[in-house]
Amino acid sequence: MGYIDANLLRDETLIYRARLHWIVFVWPALVLVICYAVALALLLSRAVHEVTLAAIFIAVGSIPIARSLIAYATSEFGVTNKRVLVKIGFIRRNSLEILLNKVESIQIDQGVLGRLLDYGSIVVSGTGGSRDPFHNLSSPLRFRRAAQEQIAVVQDPGAKS
Repeated sequence: MGYIDANLLRDETLIYRARLHWIVFVWPALVLVICYAVALALLLSRAVHEVTLAAIFIAVGSIPIARSLIAYATSEFGVTNKRVLVKIGFIRRNSLEILLNKVESIQIDQGVLGRLLDYGSIVVSGTGGSRDPFHNLSSPLRFRRAAQEQIAVVQDPGAKS
């Protein structure tokens, strides 16, 4: 059970769920491949002191990919019939839970690559001046559309969800 599922209010249902995009693994994977290649070259040199250096390269190359795996596994984005919920992080947690009638806007920032691969950053602006950015969200336009549709329902209860 994830953070969103565990924190639903009474009579609250999840309408849309999003995740981080796989792009979060690209740079860490590149670092990992380079570090493993250097480690392999060091091991093939068959020098005894090079084994320790190779182990260091393997450990250093594994850190960024581990961080991305943790971020991917622990990040949740959701739109319910009452709120927008976002949770990022495991030990150091950043969360946003904002009622739909308190959302002023959801801004999307996508570069060329983001448009091609369908990922981007969202900035949720709430009443009172809060502006919370969240990066590398998969399908940010669908997330915003789901939130806007639910905001419309909240504003006009006669509308269909």
